[in-house]
Amino acid sequence: MDVIGFDPAAGHRGASAAVAAPEAPRKTYSALRGELLARHPSGFAPGGVAVDDIVQLRLQNTFDTHLDIARAMASVVRRDMAIYDADPSRFTQSLGCWSGFHAQQMIKSVKRLRGTSKGAYVYLSGWMVAGLRNRFGHLPDQSMHEKTAVADLIEEIYVSLRQADEVALNDLFRALKAAREADDAKAEAEAIAAIDGFETHVVPIIADIDAGFGNEHATYLLAKELIKAGASCLQIENQVSDAKQCGHQDGKVTVPREDFIEKLRACRLAFEELGVADGVVVARTDSLGAGLTQKIPVSQKPGDLAAEYTKWLKTEPVTAEAPLRDGDVALWQDGRLVKPARLPNGLFQFKEGSGRARVVEDCIAFINDGGADLLWIETDTPNVAEIAAMVSEIRKAAPGAKLAYNNSPSFNWTLNLRRQVRAEWLKEGRIAAGDYPDGNALMAADLDDSELGREADARLARFQVDIAAEAGVFHNLITLPTFHLTAKSVDELSRGYFGADRMKAYVNTVQREEIRRGISAVKHQHEVGSDLGDSFKEMVAGERALKAGGHANTMNQFAAA
Repeated sequence: MDVIGFDPAAGHRGASAAVAAPEAPRKTYSALRGELLARHPSGFAPGGVAVDDIVQLRLQNTFDTHLDIARAMASVVRRDMAIYDADPSRFTQSLGCWSGFHAQQMIKSVKRLRGTSKGAYVYLSGWMVAGLRNRFGHLPDQSMHEKTAVADLIEEIYVSLRQADEVALNDLFRALKAAREADDAKAEAEAIAAIDGFETHVVPIIADIDAGFGNEHATYLLAKELIKAGASCLQIENQVSDAKQCGHQDGKVTVPREDFIEKLRACRLAFEELGVADGVVVARTDSLGAGLTQKIPVSQKPGDLAAEYTKWLKTEPVTAEAPLRDGDVALWQDGRLVKPARLPNGLFQFKEGSGRARVVEDCIAFINDGGADLLWIETDTPNVAEIAAMVSEIRKAAPGAKLAYNNSPSFNWTLNLRRQVRAEWLKEGRIAAGDYPDGNALMAADLDDSELGREADARLARFQVDIAAEAGVFHNLITLPTFHLTAKSVDELSRGYFGADRMKAYVNTVQREEIRRGISAVKHQHEVGSDLGDSFKEMVAGERALKAGGHANTMNQFAAA
């Protein structure tokens, strides 16, 4: 496994600085069994516990603690960043999951598809914690949910992923036992090779810590809890913590860059304190859509972070005709006294159209001054060229800049991509305006198989490839897919089940597809560990074990699935 060393010149860990580090390899089946037999030559530990059973349980326990997970997964992300630097086509991906089961099924699906989980992460969305996983009910994404809900969900996800390891390894040990009982040396060797080559379902989590849920000390305390739960990658945004809004809603208020950098440092210190030296900090800027700031920072010298932030404030000159009034705030700026525009709630406004420039400056400061490892630019539409242009500017001052990008369900992807194609084709003279009327007409289903619809879909299919190659996007994620998928899937089943099809709806939309795709959850008892329980009962009770997996278990009907 690769880890990243600290780069003093850059002031933060750079993915290109990957160096090999000594690592204690996972013990092989034969090595671990040999060690235990040396201690217990009879093949049994005190109390009649079989050495082979100890070997199985040791190997099934793929990580001792969730802090061990954080340390290991941080190195995985660093390795993947170095791979991406060498080859931008090898970007990483994740889906937002709001339960351990969703995350478990996603990673199982990836392993079925690719034969490996490498390059696949889990995204933990603050939006979904607020909307689905807090004690106060369904809430908007405004940091109103309790802090502990985020750490609890990280822990739950890793419990589920570790259980997937246990179930899968138990199946391999059952195959090993069957091979030995049949005296089949070839099958035995194959089972041992499969055990030794087993790849864990545990993957990195990118955890949304919102705006830190308070000041820099609150951020640090919460970051430690997320890391102890297993998080190797923390994503934090530059909004005001007590006025936080979803990145795709109006009313966002940013904080001065010095304030945000202090929170970046808080996250870094939390990683360092807990021995997760390769922990990854993702700095998110919401400045593109944020037109407000809560306070005006104090500039100490021209061109410092405060000066670069306040230069974008919307102001009007103080003159005899427009003098200062009681309670007004004034700034000396560019050799004159000006009054910043202020709303009745006390918030200050930025100049209209300044968002893009502020994003570029944010990103440079967050990397060069704040030591951020990855950037997140929250955009209002999915446009490769626009994001690539911003990244090109950022890289002039921060050459190694890389992004995590939100392929957000808040975008109307069909409408946006069709509009982009339409605009290009109009500019090229390829079509006339009346050929494809703009607006909601572009959403028409009969356009799906049109030339424009097919081109938009082709761009959708390669969107992540293009943005990784052209805009420095190392990690592509979708924040809320399992929220929308669950809503759609439950609606699909409900429409049939409570309609005329009844059981046919369940079988056709769920069970047959599970069987034909090889989705292991079709054997739901096995999925949650019934065979795992039987194996343990045999370890401690032998022939006295009362097992669930006998001939009367209806799960046997799926033996061929």
